[in-house]
Amino acid sequence: MASRVKMRSLCCMSAGGVPIIILALRSERRARLGAELRHSVQRNDLFDGDLLFERRSAGLSTAKGLDVDIVLLAGASGICMVAAGGRILPSFGSKGAGMSKDGFNIERFMSKSGSADQYERQLRRLTSGGKSVASIERAVRGAIESLEKKGRSFVIYGEPQSGKTEMMICLTAKLLDTGRDMIVHLLNDSVDLLGQNLGRFKSSGLAPAARNFSEVLDPGVRLRGQKNVIFCKKNGSDLRKLLEKIKGWQGVVVIDDEADYASPNAKVNSGDKTRINALISDLIGADGTYIGVTATPARLDLNNTFDNDSSLWVDFPPHANYTGQDIFFPLDGPPDFIRTLLPDAGDDPKYARQALFGFLVNAAYLNLYHHPNVERNYSFLVHTSGKKVDHKSDWTVMNDTLNAILKKDQKKFPAYVEYIWRLAKVRFLDADPTRITDFILDNISRHSIIILNSERDWKDNSQAATSPSSLFTIIIGGNIVSRGVTLDNLLSMYFTRDVKHKIQQDTYIQRARMFGSRGDYLPFFELTIPQSLYVDWHRCFVFHRLALSAIKEGLGSLVWLSDQRIAAVASSSIDKSTVDLDRGEMLFSLFDFSDEVEEILDGGLDTFEKLERLSDVLGPALPDYVLKYIRRTSQGRSGAIGIHPAFDISGYADGPDIDKSVITRRRGFFGKSQAQRFPAAAHHLLVLRNGEGKARLLYKFAGSIQFIKNTANDS
Repeated sequence: MASRVKMRSLCCMSAGGVPIIILALRSERRARLGAELRHSVQRNDLFDGDLLFERRSAGLSTAKGLDVDIVLLAGASGICMVAAGGRILPSFGSKGAGMSKDGFNIERFMSKSGSADQYERQLRRLTSGGKSVASIERAVRGAIESLEKKGRSFVIYGEPQSGKTEMMICLTAKLLDTGRDMIVHLLNDSVDLLGQNLGRFKSSGLAPAARNFSEVLDPGVRLRGQKNVIFCKKNGSDLRKLLEKIKGWQGVVVIDDEADYASPNAKVNSGDKTRINALISDLIGADGTYIGVTATPARLDLNNTFDNDSSLWVDFPPHANYTGQDIFFPLDGPPDFIRTLLPDAGDDPKYARQALFGFLVNAAYLNLYHHPNVERNYSFLVHTSGKKVDHKSDWTVMNDTLNAILKKDQKKFPAYVEYIWRLAKVRFLDADPTRITDFILDNISRHSIIILNSERDWKDNSQAATSPSSLFTIIIGGNIVSRGVTLDNLLSMYFTRDVKHKIQQDTYIQRARMFGSRGDYLPFFELTIPQSLYVDWHRCFVFHRLALSAIKEGLGSLVWLSDQRIAAVASSSIDKSTVDLDRGEMLFSLFDFSDEVEEILDGGLDTFEKLERLSDVLGPALPDYVLKYIRRTSQGRSGAIGIHPAFDISGYADGPDIDKSVITRRRGFFGKSQAQRFPAAAHHLLVLRNGEGKARLLYKFAGSIQFIKNTANDS
């Protein structure tokens, strides 16, 4: 007697001990189907010879009356026949369910869900090319952890030109692995970088291949039911078209490259939104995720851009071969590169010529002595202004100088060649200055001068500029080369921006185009710059590093610094409803308060000995960078540093603005009574303790520096 067990659309039957599996879908043509199945079994021309059931016991007549449109007959060796829509299909043989006699198995292919383990594949791609992935792994792991904490808006921050594109490729791969099906990459609209970055994504082997938004706009392009990686510029028209295409999509992930550019809301204090900010907000929607990527995140924090949570920010540390602020703006010690400081009135054309001669000499030396068997092309960046008329003047100086050497101008040639010979003699004691000069004269025609001051210039010349194709490549540009442009083999930079007003910290950090992988030619890199501008630029990075030192490794909340010459961000971007413009103090990580700490604070050691002892005992709770900054700016004067006795906060009244367990308070802890203890001190260090054995170190600078803090994410 046949029995059957219904499981939703699946019906299982047994007849004579042989299972018959019937997928019940609908009742159409059921009588006809039963008849055709019976006829096929009688023909016996669709079955393998090793079936274990008899024709008469197959019970096919029971198929009549069942709500079926597909019938699967299963023998001991697997599925042996499929009848669908009244049409008998060839049998599946004894090699397994879904497999024909010649080995074809459609079920195997139907069950594939696309590329898996893409993240691991990307890491293997990089390591096989000899690249370190430790920094990338750390950033991706941090991003996933922030997402697991239900973070919907946060920032990944790193250093300028530190390889963030490869990190974003790997992050995208990881997001695809975790099931995200719509990932939108936003790029700066001021330079046509979309093609460059899109090309790198496509060549990485990522699946699905990344596409420009314009490739998916056609109504015939279906995005539903598949995973998508789409690139779009931060351009109003482009964003509106993309929004229309993916309207109603749930769970969009927006990865915003150069996130502090165009994305923040410059109208935050007027109750309105800028166009790009509003469009990106619509793109994120009610359930999407925003991940900003930038080297200068201050504006995103102080602007509360897309309500990003600074407690979820992720550090993308530079790779081992990176040369950045520690190299080009060291707190102490001599520089590891050639730093040529000009007088403040450094706009005389002779300084540009001298910088050009230095570039020629350095490039010649490297090709003759440093890597004599492999000739390399090098580039020289001239960055004096954001105005096109100034770029034309710079071009004239470079062109006239090179032509005077090339054509052996009777008036200028002798003076120029003598300068080159004497510079080579002084700069490279191990080299023959005549040989270097000969190399320059023999190859001076192999030069190119590229002006990059417009979108069209970039489209026409970007490849020749970013990867120099001439032995001596001179690049002249302003704002267009200040963001997102990586200049390979950059050997020299002439930087003389005339800054009459405050320097905006985030802008000048982005202008550090000499950062990157300068590798083994770093000692030969030359930065030519007016002294006062270098001092201001140096301070930009000191302030930036101090601010980020508090949040790296979970050391505490963000406080940004500015003074009479340095502005943290544009004032219009600061959300004044949550930002305290003179918080004036930094808090670092929690530590266990001990008798040893108390003895150091109350003992008779001099100030600098106390600093050293505290550094040894507290470790990361007193960041090394802060310690270096205090030493450098105090200039050996112990009176400039006030190290206070420990202060117990357990007696503070409970309230919504204080959390004594983690020692935080919205309005801060340092007041006039503490300042009066060391009235001449510029640097104050105060250990705050609670009644539970925990403590934090507070740092306060009492000089002209303004401390700026966003209290929106304070606990």
